[in-house]
Amino acid sequence: MKILIAVDGSAPALDAVRHALQLLQSGLQASFVLATVQEPVYLYERVLPPDAEVLERVTGAVGGRALADAEALLNASGVPYEREIASGEPAPALIDVAHRHGCDAIIMGARGRGALRSALLGSVSQHVVQHASVPVTIVKHGGAESAHTDG
Repeated sequence: MKILIAVDGSAPALDAVRHALQLLQSGLQASFVLATVQEPVYLYERVLPPDAEVLERVTGAVGGRALADAEALLNASGVPYEREIASGEPAPALIDVAHRHGCDAIIMGARGRGALRSALLGSVSQHVVQHASVPVTIVKHGGAESAHTDG
């Protein structure tokens, strides 16, 4: 089984990584693809000189920072993984990455903002749940308590 883990550098995204690691500890045989999605390159073109190499380095650097903490968790656990930095609208890009990598499932963190929105899935999560052709697990952010596992 191959699982895409969507990460954006946030605490909820790290909860998704921790959940995936718990699945491995519970005996699931799986490999992982860490994926992040950056703003389309044309936004950077407005503030940077029109140099494709510079633009690629900028989006790669931003994406690398978004992946860094998730990669650290997987590396500390000795878990191999693939990584991808995509560009575009987050939900369709994540679905595309999952499809291209042959993923069997997607795990992502929930993002609630504000009192009303905390009860609802974020728009990216909701779109992925509705349009992905594979099962999607949304991991609720539990703060510091979510970092602890029973062992």
